Amino acid sequence: MAKTGDPARAVTPPAIGTLDFALDRSSPVPLYYQLARQLEAAIEHGVLAPGNLLGNEVDLSVRLGLSRPTVRQAIQSLVDKGLLVRRRGVGTQVVHSQVRRPLELSSLYDDLEAAGQDPGTRVVRNEDVPATAEVAAALGVTEGTGVTVLERLRLTHGQPVAMLCNHLPAGLLELDDARLESTGLYRMMRARGITLHSARQTVGARIASREEAERLGEREGAALLTMRRIAYDDTGRPVEYGTHVYRASRYAFDFQLLVRN
Repeated sequence: MAKTGDPARAVTPPAIGTLDFALDRSSPVPLYYQLARQLEAAIEHGVLAPGNLLGNEVDLSVRLGLSRPTVRQAIQSLVDKGLLVRRRGVGTQVVHSQVRRPLELSSLYDDLEAAGQDPGTRVVRNEDVPATAEVAAALGVTEGTGVTVLERLRLTHGQPVAMLCNHLPAGLLELDDARLESTGLYRMMRARGITLHSARQTVGARIASREEAERLGEREGAALLTMRRIAYDDTGRPVEYGTHVYRASRYAFDFQLLVRN
């Protein structure tokens, strides 16, 4: 018998029974792939949250009228993606969803909210500082000019996904911590009458430092995606210089490529 406080008693009960699956048996798309994609969508949209159980393969195969190998293959594909984990004595459990974000001029907060990712923010730093040479060049001001620096930890479903560092011209916005933790920076700009028009952006990758790993819940040396962005308003004025890092295990940029004739 499990004792009080035993982890087996604290596990979230199976949530798979609340989902409806639409499997097309006449489709050339394999059934395991159809099931995997629908499970992945449920995870990405928060219908299946971190900690939820899928139940065992036998019960799921009976409920869906699928063979056990088909269900096992679907689940294994999501285990391989890091969305599910098999725990001995517990079963298959949702770990987290990977954030997939289109590469366009938009706010991470708005993108996460639109995707049902339950965004959250912790303000780490919010103060006025003299602009370094790098920041001054990005914002088009003289080195040493006062600018506002923001450092925020962005979360989805309570789990960290990115560290955001933004430099803004001093006095551009009223930036109290409470408001920064309840909405996105670009939404605050729009409310202030600032119209974002364009941006220059560079995407890269590197490994996490010890401090970054601690803040993001990763191991030191884990892969991080990086992004640098200078955003301009409709008058051509630089209004934001962002240097951000994202957990590669939980975040991806989506590109749409067009053929140039």
